[in-house]
Amino acid sequence: MSQAWYKNAVFYQIYTRAFADSSGNGYGDLRGVIQHLDHLQALGVDCIWLMPIYPSPRKDDGYDISDFYSIDPQYGTLDDLKELVAQVHARGMHIIMDLVLNHTSDQHAWFQSARSDPASPYREYYVWSDTDQKYSDARIIFLDTEKSNWTWDEQAGQYYWHRFYSSQPDLNYDSPRVQEEMLNVVRFWLELGIDGFRADAVPYLFEREGSNCENLPETHQYLKRLRAFIDQHFPQAILLCEANQWPEDVRPYFGDGDEFHMGFHFPVMPRIFMSLRQGRRDSLEWILDRTPPIPENCQWCTFLRNHDELTLEMVTEEERQWMWQEYAPDPRMRLNLGIRRRLAPLLGNDRRKIELAYSLLFTLPGSPIVYYGDEIGMGDNIWLFDRNGVRTPMQWTSGLNAGFSSAPADKLYAPIIAEPPFAPAQVNLADQRSDPGSLYNLVRRLIQVRKRTPSLSCTHFEWLRALPPAVAAYRRCAQGEIALILNNLSDQPVQFSLTADLPAGSLCTDLITGAAFPAPSEWVLSPHQYRWLRLH
Repeated sequence: MSQAWYKNAVFYQIYTRAFADSSGNGYGDLRGVIQHLDHLQALGVDCIWLMPIYPSPRKDDGYDISDFYSIDPQYGTLDDLKELVAQVHARGMHIIMDLVLNHTSDQHAWFQSARSDPASPYREYYVWSDTDQKYSDARIIFLDTEKSNWTWDEQAGQYYWHRFYSSQPDLNYDSPRVQEEMLNVVRFWLELGIDGFRADAVPYLFEREGSNCENLPETHQYLKRLRAFIDQHFPQAILLCEANQWPEDVRPYFGDGDEFHMGFHFPVMPRIFMSLRQGRRDSLEWILDRTPPIPENCQWCTFLRNHDELTLEMVTEEERQWMWQEYAPDPRMRLNLGIRRRLAPLLGNDRRKIELAYSLLFTLPGSPIVYYGDEIGMGDNIWLFDRNGVRTPMQWTSGLNAGFSSAPADKLYAPIIAEPPFAPAQVNLADQRSDPGSLYNLVRRLIQVRKRTPSLSCTHFEWLRALPPAVAAYRRCAQGEIALILNNLSDQPVQFSLTADLPAGSLCTDLITGAAFPAPSEWVLSPHQYRWLRLH
């Protein structure tokens, strides 16, 4: 396996509880994932990202961990995970897990010991205060549920610090014991065979008075130590940074190539949807122009949707209101500073727009992540609590429980999407697999083309700017290959010339169809059409 395998990898995000139930109890599990690895291999997935599978009371769907060294029995056993890792590797794929560095559940044995006795060795694992006025410059992230970053604990007789839900007390990284403990957690899972971690909520590890308690130098110092530990002991493993920040603020998390291997590019995502609704490339052009270069051994991660709301933190207030108006007119569709919708419903289940969104995902800079179910255009259920509406069972077939589980329907962890046009009768993998024109087969084809086109995973990216505003056109170059990507973001045909960049008569090859043709003097793209071309 190449040491830089992640740079041109296609990632696939799995919510294990929602993927496949092998035991018939209504909950997805690790053996269910094993049973469907052939689907992921056929799709072209290079790396699976498993959301948290640790023991947890699930007040934050597993991100509130009560034991870092075990598997929640609902998902299976350590032996099940070992088999999953072996099966993934046998298919030439990789697997990463969530690493929640910032906090634990308040049910964790560490916190229970810490709150019960000031002399407990675990008291220093958390951040305590006699007042709730410290670190007052730190923002509250979950504004709709939390009024403060401090919560009074009657048993401890002090306030404890948390950046997320009050049931998730923050770990105290000023404690050398905490720093060492989390390295031990990393060692445990990497020795088991996984290929790295998506590190959750990393900007918040340290607190300092007079700061917003985000992106502090001490945080970077510890993360560099974590990277050095991994490089020394597990050189093939990767770290993927979750920092919902502007690109210039994420840039330090790559360090000099000695911190994170990868980082999510959060602000690109909402601007893909802004561009599709506006029919203009301006916002995409602006954010990518603002994105600084990163070290050669690093890579961005891009995505259209994931397990959370479509976050609108990295837009202006005016843009946020516009996005809510355009994409979430029903207040129930809104959550925190975002939108709780899946990809297909967001785009009105318009196949042209969905394809165009995938064209952007697979050709803009970065390694793409596909969220489970979005490869077949699954729907959502905005009436479920919190973010659960985008975490419904995977729809494998049109049969019982969409092929997810043999349990009675009322025993499922969440209801199957029941209403057309997203019910299993209309949206399921089995039917799409046998339909050459399905969304699944289109996504599979685009992934195949991307993987055999080196320029689409390189760092070189160049806008073609002297074009109509509706056209997002750019060049990607690598290993002597030049790819030209054309996207019509609007619902109207658009005509333009490329003679300055591509003289008429130059030979082109359509990367998707394989057809070769001389470049015309005038190009025409139909509404929401995209073209992937190789230039000769």
